[in-house]
Amino acid sequence: MIRVALVAAVIVAMLPAASVSRADSGVRYYVSVGDSLAQGYQPIGGPWSPLGFPGYNQGYPDQLLKLVRGRYEQLRLVKLGCGGETTTTMIVGSPWCGLGFAAGSQLDQAIAFLRAHRGEIAFATIDIGGNDVLQPDGGGVAAIADNLPVILARLRDAAGPGVPIVGMTYYSPTVPGVWFETQDVQEVQARVSALVAFNDFLEGIFAAAGDPVADVEGAFSSTDTTLVHGVPLDVQRLCEWTWLCAPPPHGPDLHLNTDGYGVVAEAFAEVLSQ
Repeated sequence: MIRVALVAAVIVAMLPAASVSRADSGVRYYVSVGDSLAQGYQPIGGPWSPLGFPGYNQGYPDQLLKLVRGRYEQLRLVKLGCGGETTTTMIVGSPWCGLGFAAGSQLDQAIAFLRAHRGEIAFATIDIGGNDVLQPDGGGVAAIADNLPVILARLRDAAGPGVPIVGMTYYSPTVPGVWFETQDVQEVQARVSALVAFNDFLEGIFAAAGDPVADVEGAFSSTDTTLVHGVPLDVQRLCEWTWLCAPPPHGPDLHLNTDGYGVVAEAFAEVLSQ
């Protein structure tokens, strides 16, 4: 847990008591929560850390901040995403993420900040659920169905009714491996169908909470298996924007590269512009 104590100290310093009155300084906050994608993890990102720093400064929250900053007088990023987070650990904490949060869990940390800065929050983004299905002990869709509505409700209660809370769909980390192993478009399409079903499931939960969703699935051409130079377009996109097709020592790795995080940031920016 490299620099966890420093991380905790920085976060505590960012959280003044909610009872302290302040004049409106024009500062607005973008609060980012989620898993390693919200962290901005890359296999070349710097010293290992479960949280978003040091070294992971090209993630989609970092790039989204730059894309939308012109709409606000002063916009600051509060980046709380933690690698390996599931919907369960986001609520209750975990050995790898919880130690970095003074409040005990990422959700509690976010709620503390939102409440302390109520009226100063521009928007929040969240990506969560991928590790629930990718990790053997992640809890699967059942855990997401139980936990994600709770997470969104608690964020909404803390942020207030007028603050946009934007979720996102996922790309499929299994598609390139299936293609290069089988060269079978039908096998790729089967994985795509599973991805679409999973994203539809997530979108249904966000819709029930009244929260919009950034279309990362569409941005990655995830359902387009048209062969381009002998390779399905969705596979090409994943090879271009993730580390899945990179050779060792940095790949294959399911995380986005800087360009890929930029694509996700654009998807979020599109939602926020509506």
